[in-house]
Amino acid sequence: MTKKSILKINNLSVSLPERAERPFAVEDMSFELFPGEILCIVGESGSGKSMSSNAVMGLLPKPFVNISQGEILFDGKDLAQISDKEMQKIRGSQIGMIFQEPMTALNPVMKVAKQLEEVFNSHKFKLSRKQVKAKIIEMLDDVGLPDPEIIGSSYPFELSGGQRQRVMIAMALALEPDILIADEPTTALDVTTQAQILKLIADLQTKRDMGVIFITHDFGVVAEIADRVIVMQNGKIVEQGQAEQILNTPQHPYTRKLISTVPHLGAQKKPVVTTDVVVTVKGLNKIYGEAKTGLFRKPGRVVHASKDVSFEIRQGETLGLVGESGSGKSTVGRCMIRLHSSNSGEVLFKGEDILKLSNREMMPMRKHIQMIFQDPYASLNPRRKIGDIITEGPTIHGVPKAKSWKRAEELLEIVGLDKIALKRYPHEFSGGQRQRIGIARALAMDPKLLIADEAVSALDVSVQAQVLKLLDEIKTEMHLAMLFVTHDLRVAAQVCDKIAVMKLGEIVEYGNTYDVFHNPQHAYTKSLLDAVPGKDWKVPDLSKLA
Repeated sequence: MTKKSILKINNLSVSLPERAERPFAVEDMSFELFPGEILCIVGESGSGKSMSSNAVMGLLPKPFVNISQGEILFDGKDLAQISDKEMQKIRGSQIGMIFQEPMTALNPVMKVAKQLEEVFNSHKFKLSRKQVKAKIIEMLDDVGLPDPEIIGSSYPFELSGGQRQRVMIAMALALEPDILIADEPTTALDVTTQAQILKLIADLQTKRDMGVIFITHDFGVVAEIADRVIVMQNGKIVEQGQAEQILNTPQHPYTRKLISTVPHLGAQKKPVVTTDVVVTVKGLNKIYGEAKTGLFRKPGRVVHASKDVSFEIRQGETLGLVGESGSGKSTVGRCMIRLHSSNSGEVLFKGEDILKLSNREMMPMRKHIQMIFQDPYASLNPRRKIGDIITEGPTIHGVPKAKSWKRAEELLEIVGLDKIALKRYPHEFSGGQRQRIGIARALAMDPKLLIADEAVSALDVSVQAQVLKLLDEIKTEMHLAMLFVTHDLRVAAQVCDKIAVMKLGEIVEYGNTYDVFHNPQHAYTKSLLDAVPGKDWKVPDLSKLA
């Protein structure tokens, strides 16, 4: 017997303000969701995937964005036509939602248990205080949180990213809804935490026979959990079908383009043939906190963010520093460039230990070591034009303004932007374009060593592929040494010649990328590789498809 759909969307269009680049965020969208299935909606930023889910939840930013046509049929009602008061009864109790960033979705000044209690109170469930408390403990236990009572009495900022996301899942499932909408819930998480959250959602969905709409731009996630897939581009559905068909025999050019840009774990790079060592790190230590002593002083918490870390990077070589959040990989990069002070060790750049230099002596060295930051919007001054941002470094180091401006024009061309961008502000660019600007700024100093700190983690898969290709080409053309910090093993496999795996401040495995990924020696490396979503999916050779 064929299951009846629990959600049916017919010809849905969501209009945007007149000043927007296109008239519709979502245009003429139709699909169905069935009980017990996971439907993945895939697309790049601006494709309309999140806006479609917001329309279902009644969370569109009215009056600027509105449903202009179509039906959202659920439980005998058209959600596009009901009042906000009616929608409030459905939201949470019958349709739950997990948001992308739990830290912004959770109240930072309210304890977790109190926020979960509000879910029951707002829907006027007739439960005693004792029953609500027991239910909250049960919910937190169901989503795999240790010590639910301690978690319940904690504030969101006291929890890790994975724990906060589990609290959001508990909140979304508190009233046992028929539908769960998950909007990019694992994008910012480490690979092992991501694997845990994906398994948790799949297990709960099977246990409760829910329909799940899972929004993502990661085809690895799609391969891991999806039953059916919808692919969106510029507000429209361009392809939909069973997951196996979409992943292995995609029909639409846009779907093929997205899949073709997915990094391969099995890539093997040619070894860099050079003996010219640019930077050597020896016994680098960075400790946060201190052990307090004295009769009335509690012992302080000591964290070894970097513990006897040693490696070298040669000219034209990329070393990938991989590991989970808190492993110390970003700390190492920042200590190398002296954005953080270190406790001991050496960073030998062209044979000179830069950790021993005074601030004044360090100044001329900075032009040789540049950093690309994770969030280009936060690292670019929003009040300054791009030309001023890129030319600032060379100008400070004595390069004439006219010469540095001309170099800025050349760099924009190298990173694939028009020189007219020099007269615009950061907010006028997309995330991928801002990251290209960040790369241009780093290259303006003609560095010998480039440190990329999670430089592509927030980018769409196709933009990510472009930036990775660009970095690889620049490294080769300019004979740079590069330290590439990432938690994404697929990305590391794409661009890195060697890999150093970090755990709790220590390098636990080090070697050529292909050897580390295909014959890992350390149990932690094996656990990271096992947790990669869709690891068993072999990205198809689309050139062989008709």
